[in-house]
Amino acid sequence: MNTAPVSAPGPAQAPAAQPSAAPVSPGQAPATPSPAADAHRWLTPDEQRVWRAYLHATTLLEDHLDRQLQRDAGMPHVYYALLVQLAEAPRRRLRMTELAMNAKITRSRLSHAVARLEKNGWVRREDCPSDKRGQFAVLTEDGQEVLRRTAPGHVAAVRQALFERLSPEQQQSLGEIMQIVAEGLQPDEAGADLPWLR
Repeated sequence: MNTAPVSAPGPAQAPAAQPSAAPVSPGQAPATPSPAADAHRWLTPDEQRVWRAYLHATTLLEDHLDRQLQRDAGMPHVYYALLVQLAEAPRRRLRMTELAMNAKITRSRLSHAVARLEKNGWVRREDCPSDKRGQFAVLTEDGQEVLRRTAPGHVAAVRQALFERLSPEQQQSLGEIMQIVAEGLQPDEAGADLPWLR
C-alpha cells in the first residue's frame, strides 16, 4: 500500500498524454498515464488526503495490535479475533463457514489459522452431525484461558491507539462511516465476491 513519490502527477490534474502504465496505488494517477487519462475520475486533493490518511492509520493500527498480541500471547491479531468469535458463540462453537464469514477471511485462510490454533490446543474441530461435510470450530478450556490472560492488554492497546485519541462525537462518526463502508462492500445478492465465499 505504498504511495507514489510526491513528484508524481496527482490524481486531481490531467497528466500529459504518454504511454500507458498501471497506477502505483489505488486512487492515484499513474506516472505515465494513457492518452485516455482525462476520462478517469482521479481523486481530488482532499479525497487523496483522506484516502492516504486512512491507509496510513489502518496499516499502523493493525501493525500495533499485531505486535502487542505477538508479544503477549504469541499470535497475530486475526487469530485472536477468531478466539473472540468462538468465546462469544453459544457453547463456544461455530460452523467453520460462519466463522469465516464473521472474521471476513477466506475459507483457506481460516483452515490454516484453525490448524495453528489446534496445534496450540486452543481450538478443536468437531464434525457436524447434520452435515457430513461441515465442521465446527470449538474453543477449548486452554483457549478460553489464553483469552482471559490476553484480553486486558489487548483492550488497553486498542483504547490507547484509537479511542483515547478521539472525542465521543468522533468515535460515533467513525463507527457510522465504517458501517457504511462495510455495508457497501458486503452486498446481499447471490454471487457476490466475498472472502468467505472463496
